[in-house]
Amino acid sequence: MKLIAIDGNEANISERVGVNIYAFEILQGLYKLQDIWKERIRFVIYLKEKPSLDLPKEVKGVWEYRVLSGHGLWVLTCLMPHLLLTQDKPSLLFSPSHYTVPVSVIPRVCAIMDLGYLKFSGQFKKIVFWQLKYWTAISIKVSKRIIAISKATKEDIVRHYPFASNKVEVTQLGFDSKRFNSKVSANDVRRIRNKYHIVDDYILYLSTLKPSKNVEGVLDAFGTISQKFPLVKLMIAGKKGWMYEKIFEKVKKMSLERKVVFTDYFPEEEKPALLKGAKLLVTPSFWEGFGLVPLEAMACGVPVVVSNSGSLPETVGEAGILVDPYNADSIAAGIARVLDMDEKRYNEVVSLGLAQARKFTWERTAKETLGVLEAAAK
Repeated sequence: MKLIAIDGNEANISERVGVNIYAFEILQGLYKLQDIWKERIRFVIYLKEKPSLDLPKEVKGVWEYRVLSGHGLWVLTCLMPHLLLTQDKPSLLFSPSHYTVPVSVIPRVCAIMDLGYLKFSGQFKKIVFWQLKYWTAISIKVSKRIIAISKATKEDIVRHYPFASNKVEVTQLGFDSKRFNSKVSANDVRRIRNKYHIVDDYILYLSTLKPSKNVEGVLDAFGTISQKFPLVKLMIAGKKGWMYEKIFEKVKKMSLERKVVFTDYFPEEEKPALLKGAKLLVTPSFWEGFGLVPLEAMACGVPVVVSNSGSLPETVGEAGILVDPYNADSIAAGIARVLDMDEKRYNEVVSLGLAQARKFTWERTAKETLGVLEAAAK
């Protein structure tokens, strides 16, 4: 029987975004597939703190957690020594992030979200950029298999690291159809509107506040259209990441304080209602590893205006309205296009989005991931 180890720390936090959601859903997805693998595999999930209550429950001899206490560069100071010295040696280590152990006697698989930092180094603090650049390169080099979360990410990996071309596998992400769907409760939507004092239509931006997301471009575009659509508000929902100060300064400079609503981190359980209540979602990122939020928005029956670069066109297909993230007028035109739609055309776009969303499921992601892990463990 194979023992597959997983670094579960990205999933083991309360306020999950991006890679945290991916890691959490992968753990949930693999756990739900027990009937497929439990006769030939057992999993051990390594953590630096005890597992949160919403992680899958332990099943002795099948799915277990092992806490290695430590902080700082935990992968280097705790996980790597343990794997080198333990007698119960795993057949494989899966790191659902860019950071795997650089030295190991067992095969490794890592998951790469995107390589956007290589093109936009100025949008990162120096320490974050150097860690991403060099540790990711090492992870790609030493891993037996690499999981890319989109075709766009795979293309970037192969372009920057040609030696890895034969070991990159694409496992696109999914969404929870029980939570994100067109039947989200109207009462839940009403509660969100009341909470933030929103009466009329609102445009939604939902993601972390950091330079790569192009929130300033959203504000420029909103400033352009706000005179034509004076009752429409812009809701910016997302926790502060880094280098976000200019966003708040810009709102004041443009005198948009009464029209822009900031929520900070938005609770995951309230996200479906937030999306469902929006007239449209705007995601004009300079790059995205996949485009999870636009996928969830389409699943809720909400049109999406997204960047024409990176993985976003791959995610939204023919259902999304594509804009140039470097051109505020293009973003404004995309937003205005939705706001100007009559009911018939709006519903047609909604239908296209619902059909596109059905192509993606976390179950498929988990099954494809399991296949990659089993192949690498042989």
